[in-house]
Amino acid sequence: MTDTPTILKKINDRKREEVAERSRRVSALDLEREFDRHPAPRGFARALNAKIEAGKAAVIAEIKKASPSKGVLRDPFVPVEIAQSYERAGAACLSVLTDRDFFQGHEDYLVAVRDGCALPVIRKDFLIDPYQITEARALGADCVLLIVASLDAAQLTDLHDQARELGMDVLVEVHDAAEMDMALRLDTPLIGINNRNLHTFEVTLDTTLALKDAVDEGRTLITESGILTPADVELMRNNRINAFLVGEAFMRADDPGTRMNELFGEL
Repeated sequence: MTDTPTILKKINDRKREEVAERSRRVSALDLEREFDRHPAPRGFARALNAKIEAGKAAVIAEIKKASPSKGVLRDPFVPVEIAQSYERAGAACLSVLTDRDFFQGHEDYLVAVRDGCALPVIRKDFLIDPYQITEARALGADCVLLIVASLDAAQLTDLHDQARELGMDVLVEVHDAAEMDMALRLDTPLIGINNRNLHTFEVTLDTTLALKDAVDEGRTLITESGILTPADVELMRNNRINAFLVGEAFMRADDPGTRMNELFGEL
């Protein structure tokens, strides 16, 4: 973890406070007792690869009420209805924001979505502590996000290994070549490249194009942020990138699943 962006540092500082607050209320041992309330994690990576092997785009469709830069994206916000719209339209997986302070997310959204549809779900949050990984499994998450910019090498490895031991998949997100080098040291099949610069919030698809060749064939590369038009999708697929995490492009649409099909075609 080097030169952590200011907004990310602010979020991570709040996460440390949040972990302390939550662990005082509910211990990690208490969370572990919740594991049996949920079935075994659904195969998140497997669902993505099944779409790709069928020759289709593998879309992780995001359920996000707000963002720090754009404010509220959708109101009224009914996560289960959004999830079912995505499922009908052929999404491979779902992403649910659970961060409260910066994205107006909630853990209950993930639980409701997981119970309300058959697609695997990733907990999209800023995970920096083992408690949060345990919490993700207690909520029923099938996958977790680890942002390399938030973690040092030891933390990244420990959180990754903990999540895998609990049966969850891990999406490791990078923004530059140094972070990619850290991610590739892990035995993880999912590498996400975020096209948003966390310092400036500028978005360019050139980030994915510049980093893609570092990812070996045994892994699935997911491009994140900035996929707004069918031309963007075509550009990525012409470069052999077939997995996408997309949210804001769908959240303002009357029917998010219909908007997804307008962007990606029939899934």
